[in-house]
Amino acid sequence: MDRRSFLTKASVGGVAAAGAAVLAAPAIAQAAPKVTWRLTSSFPKSLDTIYGGAETMAKYVNDMTDGNFKIQVFAGGEIVGGLQAMDAAAAGTVEACHTATYYYWGKDPAWALGTCVPFGPNARQMNAWYYYGGGRDLLNKFYAKNGLYGLQCGNTGVQMGGWYRKEINTLDDLKGLKMRIGGFAGKVLEPFGVIAQQIAAGDIYPSLEKGTIDAAEWVGPYDDEKLGFYKVAPYYYYPGWWEGGPALSTLVNLQKWNELPKAYQAALTAACQAADCDMMAHYDAVNPDALKRLVANGAKLRPFSREIMSASFDSAHKIYADLSATNASFKEIWDSQSQVIRGAYLWDQVAEYTYDTFMMQQQQAGKL
Repeated sequence: MDRRSFLTKASVGGVAAAGAAVLAAPAIAQAAPKVTWRLTSSFPKSLDTIYGGAETMAKYVNDMTDGNFKIQVFAGGEIVGGLQAMDAAAAGTVEACHTATYYYWGKDPAWALGTCVPFGPNARQMNAWYYYGGGRDLLNKFYAKNGLYGLQCGNTGVQMGGWYRKEINTLDDLKGLKMRIGGFAGKVLEPFGVIAQQIAAGDIYPSLEKGTIDAAEWVGPYDDEKLGFYKVAPYYYYPGWWEGGPALSTLVNLQKWNELPKAYQAALTAACQAADCDMMAHYDAVNPDALKRLVANGAKLRPFSREIMSASFDSAHKIYADLSATNASFKEIWDSQSQVIRGAYLWDQVAEYTYDTFMMQQQQAGKL
């Protein structure tokens, strides 16, 4: 090849390469645009577990997109109150929120099923239903009616039954009890004379201290210790039968979700699932020592009586039957969850229960 021919072909190749570079840059920019969202949490920053779930998710999204998709997390009260988080996301005041959907059961009882209902699935059953039992699609069918797209983003595991000023041994002891309780567990307890109140996290302790309420449930040992309930209501009951496996959710304004590039939708989906796993692991790591500290500081552990548990179970299932007769969304989601629960307990009693029971016996015998 002579020199002139080589230079001519090289020049053509160089121009083509340069053109490709010019074309590639905008294509890459379009594929990875700069996006900044605001997310309002229903929780205070002091709760590094639940509030921290949104921060964990946002960090994963940022890292997976090389900082091109940023989600700024705001604590409850910084933009809107904790119990207004869903409404803010639906209205577009913020692009997203991190919340417990059962806070909004008063708008429609079906909202509660995205978090939990009394005697509903435990954490593992909730995950089985959500990820492999059609739960994600059923919930998003419901959320779409409210202009939202939802992603499960955290779970606390089975919670405690709350803090009480006096012992609660029988159904009669519940009469006239003013209690902060989330979701529609309060409705389950209403027939027994409980006066249920829904109060955001930051307002619970002052309400207990002033005597505005007689009892309050929140989450479990680690978070409850931070909020100091043991100082004003020493009786600590278990289990929290109204929260066997409460899931947290990232709810996204549906229009904003649809505007995201597919890669960003995938990043957010993966980040929420990672945060879902992380939160449960965090609680399992910190609750044991927190429970020991609470008992050392005067908390008096008490189990709910069989009378209270059985009556509450029957009350809950009567409500579910009544709702299923009048609310198609509730019926569709609850029937699906119930099918998973029934199957899961058939399996759990064979292996999980037997193994866990044996290991607990070894722990109680001092062999672990």
